Amino acid sequence: MLAVFKRELFSFLNSLMAYITIGIFLLACGLMFWFFPDTSILEYGYAEMDGFFSLVPYLFMFLISAICMRSFAEERKEGTYVLLATKPLTVNQIILAKYLACVSLVIFALLPTTIYYYSISQLGMPKGNIDTGAVVGSYIGLFLLGSAFASIGIFASSITKNQIIAFAVAVFLCFFTYAGFNSISKVSALGTIENLLLSFGIAEHYQSIGRGVVDSRDVVYFLSFIAAFLSLTKVVLGGRKW
Repeated sequence: MLAVFKRELFSFLNSLMAYITIGIFLLACGLMFWFFPDTSILEYGYAEMDGFFSLVPYLFMFLISAICMRSFAEERKEGTYVLLATKPLTVNQIILAKYLACVSLVIFALLPTTIYYYSISQLGMPKGNIDTGAVVGSYIGLFLLGSAFASIGIFASSITKNQIIAFAVAVFLCFFTYAGFNSISKVSALGTIENLLLSFGIAEHYQSIGRGVVDSRDVVYFLSFIAAFLSLTKVVLGGRKW
């Protein structure tokens, strides 16, 4: 399993695709955080990162889908999954190794953004005037969100050998699971089950953690969500004739 994890991680890091994808993500974060008038912290005037944490999920949809799209789609296209399956590994171990490699890349992309916390802390009046607890909670929320999106990306990659299709499916599923239930809950005819629909969406749980309070119910939701999509991936792989 460790060998598959290393192969997956380093094959991505050794490609130009990794640095272009992560570079675009960091560039977009920087532009939105410092320069775009509607989202700039300098225009906002308050020492907090709420705007950043509300925008990153939408960037994550594209970043993580791009990271995960090659996981199984490339294996299927090149016919190498059959060779991988002959190794002394279970399907669960293969899926988990690829999943953890994708999550590691998400963390690698997210780490440079922590400089924003330090910058705001220094720019605050007085210095250090920032809600550290809320920031830490939001980063935990981003990690869980990224992990959930990665499970979607792995699943999308397992259903096709075309990486572009895998990317498109992953982006759609990420968007729907994040914002779709929230939109559906606003339909007047469904008003009686609005809270139930909201509880199914990722956004509700992500925003809950972002308030600085890590509720066990939100953590259980994310872990269950991840397990569900990884299980679906196993079903797809188990029922496919490669």
